[in-house]
Amino acid sequence: MDFYCDQVLSGLIDVERIAETEQVLAFHHTQPYWPVHIVIIPKRHISSLAALEACDLPVAHAMLDVAAELCRRVTDEHGGCRLSTNSGDYQSTKHLHFYIHHGPRLKDEHGATIAQPDALATPGPRSGTL
Repeated sequence: MDFYCDQVLSGLIDVERIAETEQVLAFHHTQPYWPVHIVIIPKRHISSLAALEACDLPVAHAMLDVAAELCRRVTDEHGGCRLSTNSGDYQSTKHLHFYIHHGPRLKDEHGATIAQPDALATPGPRSGTL
């Protein structure tokens, strides 16, 4: 199953959209692993960055344009962020996607909640506007 095509892009799951272009959708992760956890996906199926072909480069460029703008916004609001993607065995959803994330990790790789020391505790996912 391709969660992003089957659930998100089809409209079966409602997501909090942050940015959208003709080729790209960015939204808040439905089950965030960080206090700020944004997902950026192409609106057509590309399995991963490792599978990118020459014909996919305009879509990848559009994804990077959206990522750059959102990274600027998160950095302005929170002081910094990370941009990441996964491929192969590290990729649970076989659809190219970028993550922008900020803050202490809330869940481990398997989705289990990580206990937060009081000093790192956050008021909840998505403090601030992003």
